[in-house]
Amino acid sequence: MASYHIETYGCTANRGESREIERRLRDGGHHPAEGPKAADVAILNTCTVVEKTETNMLRRARELEEETADLVVTGCMALAQGEQFADVDARVCGWDEVPEVVRNGECPTTAPGTEPILDGVVGILPIARGCMSNCSYCITKHATGKIDSPPIEENVEKARALVHAGAKEIRVTGQDTGVYGWDEGERKLHRLLDRICDIEGDFRVRVGMANPKGVHGIREELAEVFAENEKLYDFLHIPVQSGSDDVLGAMRRQHQVREFREVVETFDAHLDHWTLATDFIVGFPTETDADHEASMELLRETTPERINVTRFSKRPGTDAADMKGLGGTLKKERSSAMTDLKMDVVENAYRSMVGECHEVLVVEQGTGDSVKAYDEAYRQVIIREADERGIEPGDVVEVVVTSQNTVYAFGEPVWAEADPAPVV
Repeated sequence: MASYHIETYGCTANRGESREIERRLRDGGHHPAEGPKAADVAILNTCTVVEKTETNMLRRARELEEETADLVVTGCMALAQGEQFADVDARVCGWDEVPEVVRNGECPTTAPGTEPILDGVVGILPIARGCMSNCSYCITKHATGKIDSPPIEENVEKARALVHAGAKEIRVTGQDTGVYGWDEGERKLHRLLDRICDIEGDFRVRVGMANPKGVHGIREELAEVFAENEKLYDFLHIPVQSGSDDVLGAMRRQHQVREFREVVETFDAHLDHWTLATDFIVGFPTETDADHEASMELLRETTPERINVTRFSKRPGTDAADMKGLGGTLKKERSSAMTDLKMDVVENAYRSMVGECHEVLVVEQGTGDSVKAYDEAYRQVIIREADERGIEPGDVVEVVVTSQNTVYAFGEPVWAEADPAPVV
């Protein structure tokens, strides 16, 4: 049986793939090593979202090649640009193939007491692989392919296993969770979430990235499921990418700005407060000054509380790579302007929380003696002096928000704000 070291880069879906790889390795009797030098095999789960990431992946592969006896490279860059690793002494393969490669032909021997693998108190649940989009700038689609949706019951059982293993937060992930079930002729994310929330136990559920087009067709049903289930964080990540229909068309994003707005309006109608997360690509080759201003206006109008701003970069093998690009200075100026607006919007959202009371789930350790927690709408709240107060990941704490720092808030436990009990 082999000892392994695994490193994961990129999105939550990629981390979910690594959890599944690790589960299957442990089911086969393999065990984690304390680092690449101590491992029989190192596994590098790669990302290739932008050019800088690609460079970092190649550098890390070469480092691991020197540190370990055997190297396996998987993930999006391995699948979309496997030839980039030609000069690295590594076996390049898809996620599903990794356990077989590591086993090297051995029959799996399940270790007794094997449990689902958690990241602390967080259980990652990849509900499907692939998407239904054909975006002109995206290289990830070459790695993941079209949507492949396991049955609802299979995903519910995986979620139940995570809860039984101690998960307090389940992160439902995928390249596009909104099109779950589309390959079977029916979008059914709302049905899956309803079933997961029926599982007995104290836990919360966060839904991962869903493109606006997939969500739009089930927006009423999905918003109703959110409104009816307290276990669901009132949080939705729907990347619009541009406020211009012309740019969205050149991106082949499938949705229009109107559909994005309609999803937001539907959730506004069903939920008292929820967190909208979205993404913008700045400096796409066809983006004009008017297109950029349309994106800025959409950001001001919808006020997302989480915003990812990415400067466009050409990815090899994509249609957008053949387009005549904008100058680097112009892209930098537009990116800076949108980032400044983003920080104002997000800071205002967290400032509005000051003085409010919220029930938060502690998820992980923070810096020093602090912990990171999330409220009902998945807004981050930092609790300081956690060790002294006996607060640790997995705890549910009622806090009053005392201050904020642009992208998160600080909370004090309500009982710490109360007068001390009299000494008897």
